[in-house]
Amino acid sequence: MTTDEMFEDDVSPSAKYEARQLFQEAYQAQLAENYESAIELYQRSIETYPTAEAHTFLGWVYSFQNRYDEAIAECLEAIRVDETLGNPYNDIGSYLLAKGDSYGCVRWFKRALFAPRYDSYAFPHFNLGRVYEMRRKYLDAARHYTLALEQQPGFTEAATALRRMQAVLN
Repeated sequence: MTTDEMFEDDVSPSAKYEARQLFQEAYQAQLAENYESAIELYQRSIETYPTAEAHTFLGWVYSFQNRYDEAIAECLEAIRVDETLGNPYNDIGSYLLAKGDSYGCVRWFKRALFAPRYDSYAFPHFNLGRVYEMRRKYLDAARHYTLALEQQPGFTEAATALRRMQAVLN
């Protein structure tokens, strides 16, 4: 999805433009690992015109600081704004997994797989593979690593994980 598509509805064009600009600046700050600036800019973008993407990316920055509860709260807000976007579902699962919840995360990864607006279903498949591998459910792990590779053939980590599962299962 383009940033133009994120900002389509009946909000004033100037508010959408300003929010889009703030989002772009926030993303550049995030890439530069200037997280405090990114947080401030994402928050300003949300105040100007809230989008699921801005909430999700704000949560992502929080996760870089190990602020998982705040990251999850932003993703839940993203879902409230637009439940069709898959990223926040996968991200919640990832944050729960980072917090050690290898059971609660599964439903979020599965919800990401059913989200109609998602650019890469490879990630929730890969994450499910990781969870099943941790649980020693190697066939399930191999299946999800395979599905991740079908979605994104160049996904090196999924290929490596699949080979690892094949070695365990042989």
